Amino acid sequence: TPWGYVAVMITYTVRRRAAALITTVALGLGVSACGSGGDGGDDGHGGHGSSTSSEGTSADVTFVQEMIPHHRQALEMASLAPGRAGPEVTALAARISAAQDPEIATMTRWLKKHGEKVPSGDAHSDHSNADGMMSPEDLEHLQSLQGEAFDEEFLRQMAVHHEGAITMAED
Repeated sequence: TPWGYVAVMITYTVRRRAAALITTVALGLGVSACGSGGDGGDDGHGGHGSSTSSEGTSADVTFVQEMIPHHRQALEMASLAPGRAGPEVTALAARISAAQDPEIATMTRWLKKHGEKVPSGDAHSDHSNADGMMSPEDLEHLQSLQGEAFDEEFLRQMAVHHEGAITMAED
């Protein structure tokens, strides 16, 4: 089908960019964690709350706090695929879920380790204006679709969603 080719191309692009995003997150968390202690002036709590906090750490915290709801929304979108989507989109949604659940857990642990606020479980309550976030109306529209119409809208929304995540990582 023509959508098969579009799905393959979007999947390739999303995978490539998602890999870049995952690498950025992993490196950011690793660098931040590595740089938070061992300077001799901390109190054993990784420097959190001390005068040694850097602007980079603040940017890391903001990024992770915004990325958690972003990932949760991708999971919400992916959960709509079974029973509505064709096999290729259903498989893509399963891969999205498999990748983003562990990333949320990692980011949550990192925020807790540094004594930072973990965003609530509602993907819409925090950072609803973050890059690439779908509106409740967008999600309702997606939920109302079946078959090829669902596949097309899912791929469109997921591409926008992941482009937003890339923008967040670049910022």
